[in-house]
Amino acid sequence: MVNKIEMMGQFEQYAKDLIKEHKIPGVGIAFNQNNERIYEKAFGYRNVEKQLPIDADTIFGIASMTKSFTCVAIMQLQELGKLSVHDEVVKYLPDFRTQDEEKSKRITIHHLMTHTSGLPPIATHVYARKRSIDQDPSAKDYGLDLVNNPEPAIDTYEELLHYIAKQDFDLLGEPGEEFSYSNDCYGILGIIIDRVSGQSYEEYVMDHILKPIQMNNSFFDLEELKKKENATTLYMSRYSAEGVDVYEAPLWWDAPSMRAAGYLKSTINDILKYLAMFLNEGMAGENRILQPESVQQMVYPHVEFEKGRFYGYGLRIIPNYFGTTFINHGGGLKGVSSFMGILPEKGISGVLLSSLADVPSDKLFLGALNGIEGREPATKHMHFQTHDVPVEKLFKFKGTFISGEGMKVRVDIVDGRLAILTASGPNPLKCVEGNLFIGTLEDQENLIEFLSGADGTINRIFYSSRQILKSSDQV
Repeated sequence: MVNKIEMMGQFEQYAKDLIKEHKIPGVGIAFNQNNERIYEKAFGYRNVEKQLPIDADTIFGIASMTKSFTCVAIMQLQELGKLSVHDEVVKYLPDFRTQDEEKSKRITIHHLMTHTSGLPPIATHVYARKRSIDQDPSAKDYGLDLVNNPEPAIDTYEELLHYIAKQDFDLLGEPGEEFSYSNDCYGILGIIIDRVSGQSYEEYVMDHILKPIQMNNSFFDLEELKKKENATTLYMSRYSAEGVDVYEAPLWWDAPSMRAAGYLKSTINDILKYLAMFLNEGMAGENRILQPESVQQMVYPHVEFEKGRFYGYGLRIIPNYFGTTFINHGGGLKGVSSFMGILPEKGISGVLLSSLADVPSDKLFLGALNGIEGREPATKHMHFQTHDVPVEKLFKFKGTFISGEGMKVRVDIVDGRLAILTASGPNPLKCVEGNLFIGTLEDQENLIEFLSGADGTINRIFYSSRQILKSSDQV
């Protein structure tokens, strides 16, 4: 049997190859088991030009890993009797509504936490970070179309709720019926925390989560970055005929009205302290952050969004990951690709942070976890059988699917196979069954499903955990 030292050597070569392929400037990764560091490694630099090293206290963005912090805050307020996750949102935000007011009134906090409110991906998050985007020349090279944003910035909670209320869209279904990953849901949770606690969202998280866990290098305020020497530089990718060019793009983005969706900055050491709280039934040292029952509610597989993959509260859950439970979440934003995970039955926790968007942080993390568990780095926990589909049966899937968040998914037939067209070339899709395909997203295999309306016509695609609507002139 291959020993673990040899397996981690294999992982490090695997990681170097991936990092070189994707031109990732800097990556930091570490794992603990039973509160002891069992692996730590830095690849590249936090600033390439100056060759500044990465360590476990280097500050990175964590993007959507922030969402579980938002859910911890909600669970704390539930423990205090200030709300219930099963309360309707309008109980705390009477100004929350969509064009379908009756359905909107039935959306609960639980629906927001599990991305099952029925809200489709709309442009709220684009306008929440508009001031950053408009200042940043690199925004044009981001993977989403963000620079075409003619409406006013959404700076306040009131503006956020007003924006959602005036948008003309249909909810994806009854609240609780349809899963579609939603930054809007988490922006709304941030407002609830603000209204119910009497503190700003950022102050509440700082006082009740970050400080008690002693996450001393974690914060939301960009002004704090100016005081920190050991922070990564951000980078951006630019595609051209010659290939991919990665360049320094130092401006950090902010979204003051939606920080609850993904704007915490943190470090490897701080995130591992946070994950230890889940492994220790809600305790961080001598400080109780959550009751054990609240921890269990957060990591419960509330909704299956893909075969074998579930969403809890701000966390994803795979109940059978090589025979054990795997709780995880990633994040992506300009200059950020992050991933964290825990194997609670084994007392293992880990985190990976990097300084470039749209790179396979999860693949790198899983490669390291495989090494720690004695597997080869590319080992997958799940395999899907695929089959060929006659070309004439593929035409119904063709089309352009556009989300309000700036994502455009173009599906066409290339060389007799269905494919998603990307800046780097066609991404072939293989049929698993019916309307379910498997493709590659950020160098990882992902399930992609085409969804139909009541008339049986394809009108949405489930891609990147979101239900994205087919362009109206093609439905």
